[in-house]
Amino acid sequence: MIDKNAFTDKVKIKIKSGDGGDGMNSFKSYKGKPACGPDGGDGGKGGDVYIVADRGQNDLLPFRYTSKYFAGNGERGGTNLCFGRGGDDMIIKVPVGTVVKDFETGTVIADMFADGEKKLIAEGGRGGKGNTRFTTSRRHAPNFAQKGEKTEPHVLQLELKVIADVGIIGFPNVGKSTLLSKISAARPKVANYHFTTLSPNLGVVRVYDKSFVAADIPGLIEGAAEGAGLGHDFLRHIERTRLLLHVVDISGCEGRDPAEDFKKINAELAGYSKKLASLPQVIALNKCDVFGAEENLKAFKKKYGRKYKLFPITAVSGEGLQPLLDELVSRLEQLPPVAREEADENFTYRKSSDLGFEIFRDEDGVYVVEGTLVDMLCRNVVLSDPDSMAYFQKILREKGVISKLKEMGIKEGETVSIGEVEFDFVE
Repeated sequence: MIDKNAFTDKVKIKIKSGDGGDGMNSFKSYKGKPACGPDGGDGGKGGDVYIVADRGQNDLLPFRYTSKYFAGNGERGGTNLCFGRGGDDMIIKVPVGTVVKDFETGTVIADMFADGEKKLIAEGGRGGKGNTRFTTSRRHAPNFAQKGEKTEPHVLQLELKVIADVGIIGFPNVGKSTLLSKISAARPKVANYHFTTLSPNLGVVRVYDKSFVAADIPGLIEGAAEGAGLGHDFLRHIERTRLLLHVVDISGCEGRDPAEDFKKINAELAGYSKKLASLPQVIALNKCDVFGAEENLKAFKKKYGRKYKLFPITAVSGEGLQPLLDELVSRLEQLPPVAREEADENFTYRKSSDLGFEIFRDEDGVYVVEGTLVDMLCRNVVLSDPDSMAYFQKILREKGVISKLKEMGIKEGETVSIGEVEFDFVE
């Protein structure tokens, strides 16, 4: 059973654009005058598959309920030159910040970075031509039509990466959620136990006439980069941020050494990626009002005070927050804006218009021709029609299939298999 409260930021879905509708093979007929000429219409185009970024979506949980997204098929062409209806498009709405990848290759197809952004993922199949389209000066009554283009299903991986200027990181229960609730209008769940935060919480922070987006990232623990705790699932969200706000429980009330906490979290960042380890950090030393904090603060300053700018705060009361916010705004002004993930702009799912073929010999010695060229021929050729078969033979010569067979050493009388067609090779 699916947990409706579970935050989901990585899913796999199957998509398929619509098949094209078949062309119609028909002839006009009047009373007493049958077959007065071809009048078959073209089939409709299959529906496309689009992905749209929608700020109203918070996570990818809906995709755990529905994992197949198929566009509508085009309808068959009609008589009297009527075109078939096109298939309905499939619109898939995803949260802003969703990275779309081809599951098989891992190629980034799109980064849905801005609200309303729309990306064509898979184009629908072309509709087949009706028999009217095949009339020529020598062929007045073609008795065949073209089948619609069939499309293949594809598997996508959707991966949500939070888009924020500042990522708030630290061990569980150090006060990250409390801090976010104090500096923004966000109201994350706050409680005195580990892993209160089970999903990233975002809030807009306003400092005078400036503003930025901060994200409270679920607590990391030692071993997070290798999958321990919740941290490994959410480290990817920090990759989007421009600046890290590292919150340390300086009171040590959890029985840990604050300096060691700081060191371990940075080790986890480095273990996950060099990019995370290189992000600039601002250090907030929280819970300064708790007994024992003063002594730990001195020790922490002695160890890290020269390398980092430290900000003692008490998130619950708001003490020390203004200097911290001023520093965050100042640092952000010096950093480049959040960048979208680089996508392969040339990536496209192969269509049968990219005609290619390959030939191999099976265990019976038959020369088997496969590829998009064969798919196209299967759509266009009607075995019972002489004109259609003449077209079939012409394409084999023009596209180099016959030349390739000769190059492979085929002998007269040996069998060639192309789709549903098998014939003996003859020079």
